[in-house]
Amino acid sequence: MKRMILFVVSAAIALAAVSPAFAVKRYDPAFYDYAEVIDVTPIIELVRVSSPRRECWTETQTRYGYRGGHNSYTPEIFGAIVGAAIGNRFGSGRGRDLATAAGAVLGGSIGHDVKRQRHRYAYDEPVERCETRHEFHEEEHVVGYQVKYRYGGRVYHSRTGNDPGDRIRVRVHVEPVE
Repeated sequence: MKRMILFVVSAAIALAAVSPAFAVKRYDPAFYDYAEVIDVTPIIELVRVSSPRRECWTETQTRYGYRGGHNSYTPEIFGAIVGAAIGNRFGSGRGRDLATAAGAVLGGSIGHDVKRQRHRYAYDEPVERCETRHEFHEEEHVVGYQVKYRYGGRVYHSRTGNDPGDRIRVRVHVEPVE
């Protein structure tokens, strides 16, 4: 039974695949010819176009730097010594050792800050800034052509995507009328 179902399904698939090859094509009585072009008028639309334009300018920016002497550690060392001496004056026993260490750290930090303030200076530096701005304008674009042509003694009109020149290809369909 399974074999029979498999055979029927396979036959149906094969028949479906082959049947377009045996399909009868309908006869199309149309043929192609050329007609004389009488007039071609471009169809023009106004289009808004964006043109990017890069603008650059120079601004002055204030920067800060440090000059000479900032490589010396004398202010930090001096501050640590003074801070340790002051810290040593307070407390007794282990508290005195702690106060001395804290005074040395605080004094070194103050010495560092004093050194930076003494050698700090401001200077102006030119910096280039750029920005892209868009300018809009309208342009005329040809979007097609209105074509007037003559075939078989009659005048026809059509719209095409490009200029056909002095002749245009036409599809002629002839069919008997009963």
